[in-house]
Amino acid sequence: MLGTFGVWGAHQAWAGRIGEIEELGFGTFWLGSSPGVAEIEHALATTSSITIATGIVNVWQSDPQEVSAAFARLGGDRLLLGVGVGHRQLDQAYEKPYDKLVSYLDALDVPADRLLLAALGPKVLRLAADRTAGAHPYLVPVEHTAAAREVLGDKLLAPEVTAVVEADPVAARAIAREQLSYYFTLTNYTNNWKRYGFSDEDVRGSDRLIDALVAHGTPDQVAEKLQAHLDAGADHVAVQSLNGHYAELASALGLKR
Repeated sequence: MLGTFGVWGAHQAWAGRIGEIEELGFGTFWLGSSPGVAEIEHALATTSSITIATGIVNVWQSDPQEVSAAFARLGGDRLLLGVGVGHRQLDQAYEKPYDKLVSYLDALDVPADRLLLAALGPKVLRLAADRTAGAHPYLVPVEHTAAAREVLGDKLLAPEVTAVVEADPVAARAIAREQLSYYFTLTNYTNNWKRYGFSDEDVRGSDRLIDALVAHGTPDQVAEKLQAHLDAGADHVAVQSLNGHYAELASALGLKR
């Protein structure tokens, strides 16, 4: 359903353009940045064969009954629903994020085999294994992919992996650091990186952190780093290139048009 490689993109930037990714041979487009029902419907209507997955439907922003009704109407065989709690600093109301996620799943009427959770820590990864088809982690090192595989067992593991197609490592890191700076302020991400040995200084955007999180280099070098997540246990990799070059990546990954 997903293929080995997909593309992750903010729905605001990709409206009307997802067909470009379909033509390149990627198996899935991950509709990012908390899409609503209208964005999901548009993505399905403007493509013909590519799977549309949400990365993610935000539990604080989308009513579960409305999402359930939309899935029943639109689901078909091309829609996979990724669900998550967003960012504590921005979205948390009066309920703890984990409890909110559980109550949302309780209220959501979508088949478990068409659901994924945006899971970083082991507790949510276990919830994903117990109640959904698997997990869609975001901005994680390859060590996280290996650890997530252990928790998930045989459930689906589809991490987003950020990329920069740029042969000069200094320039590539600069692109990544500028565009990812927002995440260096979000505790759900920084705490997760610290689980894998990154220091308080690292999580502000050190070269070491950038190199662990971002596949950068020539298209062939990026392809090798994406493959590392598959070797660590991922079933599918959702590529988010911060500077485009998806045609070159599709060629390096051996995708068929």
